[in-house]
Amino acid sequence: MPTISVKRDALFTALGKSYTDDEFQDLCFAFGLELDEVTTEKQMLMKEQGDQAGAGVSEEILYRIDIPANRYDLLCLEGLVDGLLVFQGKKAPPQYTLKKYEDCHSLHLTPATALIRPYAVSAVLRGVTFTKESYDSFIDLQDKLHQNICRKRTLVAIGTHDLDTIQGPFVYDALPPTQIKFKALNQQKETTASELMELYSTHAQLKQYLGIIKDSPVYPIIKDKNGVVLSMPPIINGDHSKITLNTKNVFIECTATDLTKAIVVLDTIVSMFSKYCADEYSVEQCKVFASDGTYELYPKMESREEVIHLDKANRYIGINASGDHVASLLSRMCLSATHRDSVVRVRVPPTRHDVIHACDLYEDIAIAYGYNRIERRPAQVVTAGGQDPVNKLTEQLRHECAHAGYTEALTFTLCSREDVATKLAVKIEDVPAAHISNPKTLEFQVVRTRLLSGLLKTLAANKKMPLPLKLFEISDVVLQDNSVETGARNERRLCAVHCGRSAGFQFVHGLLDRIMLLLRETWDKQTGYFLRQCEDPAYFPGRCAEVILRGRVIGKIGVIHPSVLASFDLTNPCSAVEINIEPFV
Repeated sequence: MPTISVKRDALFTALGKSYTDDEFQDLCFAFGLELDEVTTEKQMLMKEQGDQAGAGVSEEILYRIDIPANRYDLLCLEGLVDGLLVFQGKKAPPQYTLKKYEDCHSLHLTPATALIRPYAVSAVLRGVTFTKESYDSFIDLQDKLHQNICRKRTLVAIGTHDLDTIQGPFVYDALPPTQIKFKALNQQKETTASELMELYSTHAQLKQYLGIIKDSPVYPIIKDKNGVVLSMPPIINGDHSKITLNTKNVFIECTATDLTKAIVVLDTIVSMFSKYCADEYSVEQCKVFASDGTYELYPKMESREEVIHLDKANRYIGINASGDHVASLLSRMCLSATHRDSVVRVRVPPTRHDVIHACDLYEDIAIAYGYNRIERRPAQVVTAGGQDPVNKLTEQLRHECAHAGYTEALTFTLCSREDVATKLAVKIEDVPAAHISNPKTLEFQVVRTRLLSGLLKTLAANKKMPLPLKLFEISDVVLQDNSVETGARNERRLCAVHCGRSAGFQFVHGLLDRIMLLLRETWDKQTGYFLRQCEDPAYFPGRCAEVILRGRVIGKIGVIHPSVLASFDLTNPCSAVEINIEPFV
């Protein structure tokens, strides 16, 4: 869920009313949002970068507001204000108009673009008047869209340009990096694309986007008719066409690997900022020519009609509202609606791409009606609920492990490949791990296959605590399994680690015996449990055993190998036991 930061005073000025923090929080809740935090820019910087970072930074009050991930129209101050004013009945929903295209602003795609980013859309905003605040909001909205629907520019990359500094028609091409040379945004000289990639490899923000095109034989490029480079998406815009506070006409282009997402992004940007145009809420279309010579007009800014039945809406929500009332509720959510007989016809504007089904309309009706006003009613389905057996057993075992003097830990489900392989002296190829296809960091590459590594990392982070340290965890691990539909299965395990001046079976064997006694399992090779010596590189040779339950291996117990301890930065000996508790359910 994205979070936007808006200046409180600017927000209240735009809303035409001042609120207390509690009053604004209630307004947000009624509108389906959440006021996450009241802070200042100085406090945010100090929290992220330390006490020295806040020197000289504004202490103006900021509201940090959580926005639903599919409400792209609320990701900036302009959209948020319009939405709240319409919700309060203080303003009618904006009506957007499309101006006729001009051939000189058309965008032409070459066949080479199909090799890397095959789609592009564009639009023009005329007579824009920027202030410092609206300019910052314009840039911030692009960043929010890049991080959200654009999936960090992999699906869509947005470029905005001062139209008065360039001449159309424009060309969207894909060229080898050695053939691309231009002055990038805020740079002092012209550089080739290859040099830019090297330059930005250490850039705090841009380095995360380089991998999108770095290994491609061609890089996308947008030029005007004089060869002036507008941008090299999805990395950087050109310095020549950068927008400023003095910009009056804005050319917007979006290149994409997903055309639908590009249309949504372009519609969102022009909808939010066309309010600053000389002709309010008007947008000039552009012709976008495909490589085969055919063209489409963008932005689409299409409205569509959805039909819902009044009785079904009332039944699903749990209210008894009239047709006119339902239509007025939808209008408060920027969804113009009319009622006739038992049918409500809803006009979905181009700002509400999140509405894709009748259920979305039912949700908006419920929000406008007020969730707290919906009458509570008993469930119409007869059911008998109960706790899942494995969860019930887990809760019982947690209490017993705590009674035995162990402290519960809760470790990350995701970990690095080294945590489940290299540090435990095995190869990653031999570990049945479920790998993350696009890991965010090196610390979260696979789903854990053992609880042991997480507990050892916890010990390493608490070395200053007095010995002995006794930790346990009862949680799921994930193992590859081709016999199940998903290719992987969860397994509930119990793991306990004892870290002290010395190591031995006795420190964890006692806990294992206590658990087995409570589970009414006897020490018997045929009908109960027993230990059988085995070898595991994570454990000291000759001091490792399998835990056998009625002929089935359910876990291991032993003394951790010194090399494993060293890999986790531990110096004191440790003993551990890890078993699967699902056979006891």
